[in-house]
Amino acid sequence: MKHTVHVDVDSFKIILELDDSYSPKTVSEFLEKLPFTVDLNVWGDEIYSSQSPISQPEENAKSPVELNDVAYWPRGKAICLFYGPTPIGEPGEITPASPVNVIGKVISADKSILGMADGAKATFRNA
Repeated sequence: MKHTVHVDVDSFKIILELDDSYSPKTVSEFLEKLPFTVDLNVWGDEIYSSQSPISQPEENAKSPVELNDVAYWPRGKAICLFYGPTPIGEPGEITPASPVNVIGKVISADKSILGMADGAKATFRNA
């Protein structure tokens, strides 16, 4: 099943579509913990959160990922939004620091958020 989640960063809104067919336990816990607020960081064209309230092991974890994937990074308990390449990996690949549980897609893929996300707070909530 698909679930719409909004992410508020100042006046900017990101729309996510989570899909529990990817990593069902991770998506379930993510939805149970809503709403929550985290700090954001930027690494290349990836936005990732400080520690989220989610605590799941690897579940169908993968690396590299696809453009606009939303993922949970078990090692850092972080939510990751992949808008493009990271500083590691092969050209043309989007490579997380270590394998991630893909949980959905960024629907509003406006990359201008990359310029304001580093150090900002984000609130994840039901749509």
